[in-house]
Amino acid sequence: MRRVALLLTAFAWLRPAFAQSLPWIEGGVPVPTRIASVEIPEKDEPLYLRPNPRAARRGSAEMGARLPLYAAKRGAGCRGYWLMVGPLAWVCQDRVRLSSDPAVAVRRTPLSMPEGLPYRYHFVGRNGALGYRTLSMAEEVAPDAELEPGFSIAVVHVAKRGGDPFAFTTKNLWVPLRDLGPARALPFQGAEIADGKLNQAWVFADRAEVFDKPGGTRSKSEVRPQWERLEVLDTVEKKERRWFRIGDGRWVSDRDVRAPTSAPIPGDAAAGERWIDVDIANQVLTAYEGERPVFATLVSTGKGKGKSILATPVGSHRIWVKLLSSDMDNLENEEASRYYAIQDVPWVMYFEKGYGLHGTFWHRSFGRIRSHGCVNLSPLDAQRLFNWTGPTLPAGWTAALPSPYDRGTLIRVR
Repeated sequence: MRRVALLLTAFAWLRPAFAQSLPWIEGGVPVPTRIASVEIPEKDEPLYLRPNPRAARRGSAEMGARLPLYAAKRGAGCRGYWLMVGPLAWVCQDRVRLSSDPAVAVRRTPLSMPEGLPYRYHFVGRNGALGYRTLSMAEEVAPDAELEPGFSIAVVHVAKRGGDPFAFTTKNLWVPLRDLGPARALPFQGAEIADGKLNQAWVFADRAEVFDKPGGTRSKSEVRPQWERLEVLDTVEKKERRWFRIGDGRWVSDRDVRAPTSAPIPGDAAAGERWIDVDIANQVLTAYEGERPVFATLVSTGKGKGKSILATPVGSHRIWVKLLSSDMDNLENEEASRYYAIQDVPWVMYFEKGYGLHGTFWHRSFGRIRSHGCVNLSPLDAQRLFNWTGPTLPAGWTAALPSPYDRGTLIRVR
């Protein structure tokens, strides 16, 4: 009760002008000037759309983050106040700490990650690995976890015990670094489209052969390397193959090269709205603002067909949740021919149940069908789209769901 009394005294300080300038503020008890932020003590703390534990989820906050405080009000299921810490995002005072320190995220913001990965990723070696909760007792007591060969872990930092380095994972385990191999993500990036012209293409094969004309004579002296971006000057179709002119008397074909194709705006898209087109036949993703393309890149979609669980679901969808990272595995699938487990897959944008766009560091098959149903992107491209799509993930959040002020981006798969 003492804490509530102190809070009531603090809330005598008013900041009405700032609150009234934000359309999603619902009113309630005025915010005190001496309280600058709300500190999150638990991992993935739930945030709610309304001040009620039975309300729809709005997202989750990251342990250690200090979120801004915009409003407070009484509500069911909370002994203290419900605190608004973002646009239509409420957390119960009982589960957080009030702070006079300014709001700050616990990690770097996504925009400041030039490598495209929020963690350092490693693969477990062929002999497996053991994990320990306490570094000082590692390899002297029974392990707390056994990691299978080929599984991927996300590493926060590395420390030594004696002379041996151990990796500390996002699952709070210490794993001997000698039993791990670093993941090296492909630094591939798609193309920004400034003039609205879809005249970009990429070599997705090991190399692209160059011809003097569509279906003509192959050059003996020129090939284009894998992942090179090409400017397309002209496109023709011949014998069910697309040919791209990349210079005078120099042509490449879609056997080696992928290029985006224009797509009509979906009927359920609002005027000028951002949306994404995923072209399965070409393994290319194009981002649009209204009818204008603004970005395009290579992807890898599901290797299944039709209604298979390994097929990327076609049709129009909307992103229903965005996650800074999410674990992905098939360990509960008793019919799987091969098991996998990947910790903290980065930049996840789910648009249909468990199918989504996300960053991929475990293969380099962009431009080819490869995934278990999701739309695989290079880490840099996934980071770019994560920051471009809705709902927005504010600093200090680990997940965001749409709200009336921040809809999920439309994803059309064809």
